Amino acid sequence: MEDGRKAVRVRLSGRVQGVSFRVWTRTEAERLGLSGWVRNEDDGSVTALIVGAEGAVSTMMNRLWKGPTGASVSGVTSQDVDPGQEPNGFRIIG
Repeated sequence: MEDGRKAVRVRLSGRVQGVSFRVWTRTEAERLGLSGWVRNEDDGSVTALIVGAEGAVSTMMNRLWKGPTGASVSGVTSQDVDPGQEPNGFRIIG
């Protein structure tokens, strides 16, 4: 990644499916100028790849702890990753 940019893979647990978490995540990411993706997992968690300016990624990480109305986030784990070629935009997959 170029200087000042960061990529993280995030896994969210708790009540994070059935509450529009993926749509909310995309909206928040777009507001912050981030790229990446978000998807539901079979175990009830949500996984996301978040790529962008370090400050914006940090802000998004803080926002993920709250989530949308109706969500109850009990855990947020993340790891720095190399995204390869940075994705265009932010999309919901799966």
